[in-house]
Amino acid sequence: MDKLTFTLGRCLLGLYFLYPGITKIPRYDFMAGYMTLHNIPLVNVVLPITILLQVGCGLMLIVGYKVKQTALIFAGLTLLINFGMHDFWNDYPNTDAGHELQNFVKNLGIFAGLLIVSASSHLPQWQISDKAKSG
Repeated sequence: MDKLTFTLGRCLLGLYFLYPGITKIPRYDFMAGYMTLHNIPLVNVVLPITILLQVGCGLMLIVGYKVKQTALIFAGLTLLINFGMHDFWNDYPNTDAGHELQNFVKNLGIFAGLLIVSASSHLPQWQISDKAKSG
């Protein structure tokens, strides 16, 4: 049962990143403007990297490849997004501080889940090192 619930949770976390990564592609200009509004530096570099990470690593989590490493990458990305894009303490036009606070706290929960995944022992066979297999 643990492996089943871990797999389901891992796939849902992967989907949590995959879907927004895909939706950023047709909405690229909107996302670039939103990031600029939040004073994110080098938007034309950061946004494509974010899309690649969300789509690529989202798929990796879903299929169960390099789960620990991918979860740590997403944990770092989540913190960066949280402090850069959900900065409820700043007053931006057309931005609801309460909604941003809700997203900030929600992302802390996602961050916690990613840390748990990165420390989990319920990993697919190809995640186990050769040393662990022989010992």
